[in-house]
Amino acid sequence: MRKLIVLVIILFIFLGLWSAVTKYAPQILDQSRRARVQKQGTEKVKIVSEESVVIDIVEKVSSSVVTVGIEQRVIDIDPFDIFRRPQSMRREQDIGSGFIISADGMVVTNKHVVDTSGKYKVITHDGKKYDATNIYRDPLNDVAIVKIQASGLKPVEMGDSAGVKVGQLVVAVGTPLGEFRGSVTKGIVSGLGRGITAGSPFEGFVERLDNVIQTDAAINPGNSGGPLVNSSGQVIGINTAVASGAENIGFAIPINVVKDALSNFNQTGGFVRPYLGVAYRMIDRDLAILNELPEGAYVQQVVEESAAEKAGVLTGDILTKIDGQKLLASAGGLAAVINKKKVGDTIMITIWRDDKTLDLKATLETAPNQ
Repeated sequence: MRKLIVLVIILFIFLGLWSAVTKYAPQILDQSRRARVQKQGTEKVKIVSEESVVIDIVEKVSSSVVTVGIEQRVIDIDPFDIFRRPQSMRREQDIGSGFIISADGMVVTNKHVVDTSGKYKVITHDGKKYDATNIYRDPLNDVAIVKIQASGLKPVEMGDSAGVKVGQLVVAVGTPLGEFRGSVTKGIVSGLGRGITAGSPFEGFVERLDNVIQTDAAINPGNSGGPLVNSSGQVIGINTAVASGAENIGFAIPINVVKDALSNFNQTGGFVRPYLGVAYRMIDRDLAILNELPEGAYVQQVVEESAAEKAGVLTGDILTKIDGQKLLASAGGLAAVINKKKVGDTIMITIWRDDKTLDLKATLETAPNQ
């Protein structure tokens, strides 16, 4: 009798469970299915959003990006000419990028893009070619303004590089390898406050850019001078260099540096820069502690007949202060301090030499090759 009762109880429990499963299982499965669909929909929306941002950037900026080319006379020898008679011919080549900053034909690019002799041309996004009528170069910041005779051009919108954050989305537009006009690459800001060298001793002008933006957006030779753009379609930098022997390490000059250069240009009609005349490397805090040296600018070379040489600065000196202001790599280094001075200013340079501190006076001169 007890066994029969137990069997009946088990049967009722089974029937109850079966009823519950058949009643609620479809709802649970439907909710699960809806959750999966909703999740897939969210992921799809996210992907579409990212694509839309990049597409919007490209549509906003592309018409303002140009290619910089050069026409040079070259000597060509026909290998099938038994007399090997040289023939002079003109050859055009795309060498860099740039972007429009005024409707009447002012274009910004890198100074090193337009640094050789030749006839420069600007090619707009629609394939129109314009001769460069004037070129104004700022070697200190590796910036140049190319003027063309045009009207109705679409200038870029310049952003604020002071607000750039590591990790934010950026897009680079330009003509990589001098072949692929209007190419677009996407990446992020990989680092800030990096240091690269601009100019060369052979130009008599060697200064260091100590506050450039590092990005992993693909930048190749030919991208130089093109814009680095944020998600709002604003230019936050000029693509200027790629680290040799590395992948996905490119650098851009902050657009605020360019704004300062343009302000200088608009006031003077050119680039009039204070010039000290040293090639140097910044010693940051960690390097100073490691080598038991003061923080500052280590002088690698002094340019002949420059303000630095006249003041008595020597190779191997460490410049620690200008007019009492410490030269810190984290604050932009020597270039940031000199940039705030004017041509003709007399400055007090505090240097560290042979474990001693010395004060020297120098009068800043106009940067050469203007």
